[in-house]
Amino acid sequence: MGEMQAESDAQRLRDYAERGNEAAFREIVTRHTDLVYSAALRQVDSSDLAADITQKVFVDLARKAKPVADRLAAEASLAGWLHRASRYAALNHLRDHRRRLANERQAMNQLLTNAESSADWEQIRPVLDEALDSLGDEDREALLLRYFKNQDFRAVGLALGVSDDAAQKRVSRAVDRLREFFSKRNVTIGASGLAVLISANAVQSAPIGLAAAISTAVLAGAAVQTSTVIAATKTIAMTALQKTLITATVAVLAGGGIYEAKQTADARAEVQTLQQQQAPLAGQIRQLRQERDDATNRLAALEAENAQLQADQNEAELLKLRGNVARLQDTENDPFVKLALAFKAKKEKLLQLFAERPEFYVPEIQLLNDKDWLDIIRKADRESTNWFDQTIAGKSDEEIKQSGIGSALGDVIQAALKKFAPMVQEALKSFMDSHAGQRPGAISDLKPYFEPPVDNAMLNQYKLLSPGIKNPLFGDKDLTDSYVVTRKEGVDFANPLCIGPNGYYDVLAAEVAELNGILKPITGAFAAANHNAMPSSLSQMEPYIITPDQQKAFDDYNKLLKSIQINFPWFHYP
Repeated sequence: MGEMQAESDAQRLRDYAERGNEAAFREIVTRHTDLVYSAALRQVDSSDLAADITQKVFVDLARKAKPVADRLAAEASLAGWLHRASRYAALNHLRDHRRRLANERQAMNQLLTNAESSADWEQIRPVLDEALDSLGDEDREALLLRYFKNQDFRAVGLALGVSDDAAQKRVSRAVDRLREFFSKRNVTIGASGLAVLISANAVQSAPIGLAAAISTAVLAGAAVQTSTVIAATKTIAMTALQKTLITATVAVLAGGGIYEAKQTADARAEVQTLQQQQAPLAGQIRQLRQERDDATNRLAALEAENAQLQADQNEAELLKLRGNVARLQDTENDPFVKLALAFKAKKEKLLQLFAERPEFYVPEIQLLNDKDWLDIIRKADRESTNWFDQTIAGKSDEEIKQSGIGSALGDVIQAALKKFAPMVQEALKSFMDSHAGQRPGAISDLKPYFEPPVDNAMLNQYKLLSPGIKNPLFGDKDLTDSYVVTRKEGVDFANPLCIGPNGYYDVLAAEVAELNGILKPITGAFAAANHNAMPSSLSQMEPYIITPDQQKAFDDYNKLLKSIQINFPWFHYP
C-alpha cells in the first residue's frame, strides 16, 4: 500500500498558487503523472498522444491553480480532478485530430505495452474511463485513490474526509456500480475480479523523464514538444522487440509527414483564396463609412428641426393653457364645479385639523379613498349644517367631541378603522388557511398575507387577543372563539373593534344601547355636579349610581371594557 504523504495535494497546490512554490507543483506532477498518462493512453491508444495530453492537463492545472485550490478541502486529493481533466482533454483531442489520430494509432499499435493483457481487460479497457466518468464525484475519487493510486483505506478516508470504514464502503459501492455499468455492455466479471483487473492493468508507467519534462515546461511557461522528449527517452529505454519494429514505425510516421505536408499546402491555398475575397470587402467598407457619415448629417439636421418644433409647441401649449383658464372662469358658476370645490375644501380642512391635533390622527386614515371621504362629508353635512364653519382652536377634547366638527373627525376615524378591519380579516384567513387553522403567534406574522401590503406603523397598532376573553353581553361567551385581533390602544371618537378570520365586531355598537340608556341619568348627575363637564373615566360615575339596575349596567359596562383589554380615552358616554 502507498505510504502516507507529508502534505496533501490540496496543500501543495495552494502553496504553489499562493507562494509560487515550484517544488510543490513538481511533487504533484510526480505523484499523478502515471494516473493521468494511463487515463489518456486508454482513450487515445498512443503513448505520444497520451504524453501530449498529460502535459496539457498539468499545464491547465497550473493555470487554474488558484480557483482549483480554493475549492479543495485541506486534505483533498487531485486524483479526481486530474482524471476528469485527462478525459476531457483526450475527447477534445480525438474530436480535433480524428484523421491524424487514426494514422498514428496504426503505427503505435505495435508498441502497446499491454499486448499480453487478458481478454477481460481488453473488454473493459476501451470503456473504463467512460464508466469512471459515470460515477459520482465521491465514488470516482475513492476508486481512483484505492486502485489507481494504490492507497490504503486510511489514506483514502483522510483525503475524502471520512473514516476508514466509510472509505472502504465507498470503494465497494463504486466497484459495484462499475460492474453494473459493464454488465449493461455484456461484460460480466465479479467484484473481486474487477478490482484485481483494474489494479493490475489500469495504471501504466509513463515514459522515463516525462514528469520532469512536464514540470519544466509548465513552470517555465513554454510549450515543450513532448513527442521529442518521448522519442529521446524511448531510444534510451528501447527493448530488443522495439528495435525490430522501428523500421515499420518510421515508415508509418513518414506517411504521416507526407499527410501533414499536404494539409499545409491546402491551408496555403485557402489563405490565398481568402485574400482574393478580401478585395471586394474593402470597397464595401468604404461604402458603409460613407453611409454612416450621411446618417450622421441627417441626424444633426433632425435634431435642429426637433428643437424648432419644441419651441413652436411650447408656444402652442401656452396659448392652449390661456384658453383653458378662460373657460374655467366661465364655469365658476357651474353647480357641479362648485360642489367639487366645496368637497375638496372640506376634505382639506379635516386633514388640516388632524395636523393641528396629531393625537387624534390614526395611520389607518391613509387608506381612505375619494369615495370614502365623500361619504364622510355627506354624513357630516346631514348631521350638522355648520360643522365646516366650526374650529377646534382653544377648545378642550370634551368640547370638540360634542361639536359638529368633532363628529366629523370621529366619522373619519371610524371609517378608517373599518377600512383596515376587512384587510386584517383577509390576512388572518389567509394565514390560518396556510397553517391548518393555527392562529398567528405574533401580529407581525400577518404582514406577508396583506394584499395590498401595509406598513409597520399601521400593523403595529394592533395586537392578538389573549385566549379566554369573555363577552358579558352574550352570556360570557368566549370572545376569542371567533375573534383574534384588536387594537392595542383605543382611539378617540371611535369604537374598538375585535377582528377574526370571518369578520369584525364593533364592541360598543348596538349591543350597548340598552346599557347607555340605563347609565344616561348617571352621566347627567355627574355633569350637573361638575359644571357640565363629562367624566374622563368610568370610575368617576360610580358615586352617582342610585338604583340596582344602574349598578348592574355599570358593572356590565365596566366588565366589557376590561374584557377587550383596551385602555382607551373615555369618550363613549352613555
